[in-house]
Amino acid sequence: MKPAIQTKKLTVGYNDRLLFKSLDLSIPRGQISVFVGSNGCGKSTLLRSVARLLKPVDGSVLLEGKDIHRMSSREAAKKMAILPQSPISPEGLTVHDLVKQGRYPHHSWLNRWSEDDTKKVNEAMKATGVEELRDRPVDELSGGQRQRAWIAMTLAQDTDIILLDEPTTYLDMTHQIDILDLLFELNEKHGRTIIMVLHDINLASRYAHNIIAIKDGKVFDQGLPETIITCDLIRSVFGMECQVSTDPLFGTPHCIPFGRGRCVLPNLNEVTHSG
Repeated sequence: MKPAIQTKKLTVGYNDRLLFKSLDLSIPRGQISVFVGSNGCGKSTLLRSVARLLKPVDGSVLLEGKDIHRMSSREAAKKMAILPQSPISPEGLTVHDLVKQGRYPHHSWLNRWSEDDTKKVNEAMKATGVEELRDRPVDELSGGQRQRAWIAMTLAQDTDIILLDEPTTYLDMTHQIDILDLLFELNEKHGRTIIMVLHDINLASRYAHNIIAIKDGKVFDQGLPETIITCDLIRSVFGMECQVSTDPLFGTPHCIPFGRGRCVLPNLNEVTHSG
């Protein structure tokens, strides 16, 4: 399978601090890939670099085999949609107008707004449950509503590759599952390549075909959740002791962290930190 995105000897960082040095990474086409790792490990920085939002110090990012930083913004935006962390919209912009912005790569002075554009915008708003909010200013919405509006804009762009930095931020449990189910459906039914940063290792394990665990500026491990999510990986990457069991509904790895809390099991002290 040809990769959707590759990095070649990629070096990225901010100011004098380099987070990744000479990183080679391959992200498969047609799958859901999720970056996981502890806070500050560089997950979002790596996603921003892959998404053409952060220029590398050295090396390259290849989008379908072509250096992404040598592509025009419009050319890249026709292939790849990006939802960064905590985006900000212009004051007073309505949800409908925000979602319409997702169609900009498909327009030029010769190619004006069409019925297909209207259809894509309406489908995106329906899929994310923001239809009733279409005339509300984005800056007046709750955090969860705002996040769904931004995801709708990303979907309206109608690209084969979608990158999202913590797309479930601000969402309650119901809407977290709704959004991840939607992304899963886009992958299953339409073959979209989804690349995300997620903090919840159990949701990552449930939805991802490919988990990329980041530690100390390197890929600590990469592969199927069933293969790589172990107590040893959680201990090494997150510095946390846990027990990894099997999700009773999906059969995917389920991480149960050790720690304090109300306990109704009389034999808790007998549980060992094994893995």
